[in-house]
Amino acid sequence: MALEDKARNAAQTARGKAKKVAGGATDDKGLEAEGKADETMGHLKQAGEKVKDAVRDATEHEDR
Repeated sequence: MALEDKARNAAQTARGKAKKVAGGATDDKGLEAEGKADETMGHLKQAGEKVKDAVRDATEHEDR
C-alpha cells in the first residue's frame, strides 16, 4: 500500500505542477492557484510517507 500511496502522491505533485505551468502560460490565475495547491498537497503527502517510513524503520530496529 505504501508504494501505491507514494505513486499517487507523486502523480498529484506532477499534475499540480502541470496545472501551475498551464495556468501561468495562459494567464489563468485560478488554474495556476489550483496547481500550486495540488503540488503542495502532493509534497506534504510525500513528506508524511517519509515520516511513516522512518517510524517503521525505527520500530523495526528496536525489535531486533
